[in-house]
Amino acid sequence: MSITQIQKMSKTEQLQTMELLWDSLSHQSDLDSPTWHKTVLDARRKKIVSGKAKFYSLDEVKRRLLK
Repeated sequence: MSITQIQKMSKTEQLQTMELLWDSLSHQSDLDSPTWHKTVLDARRKKIVSGKAKFYSLDEVKRRLLK
C-alpha cells in the first residue's frame, strides 16, 4: 500500500487500518524495545527511589499544558 492510496482513504478507513496494524503488531512476540527506552525507564526509576520524582494529577498536567 502506498501513501497515495492511504491519502485517498477516508479518515474512518485510515483509522480502521491503523487499528488493524496495531492489533497485528501487538500479537508479535519478536518486537524488542529500543535500548533508549530502558535508559529512560532506569533514570525515572532512580528518581522515584531517591524521592526526587514529582508526580502530577491528570488535571494538573492539563492545566500546565493549557497555559
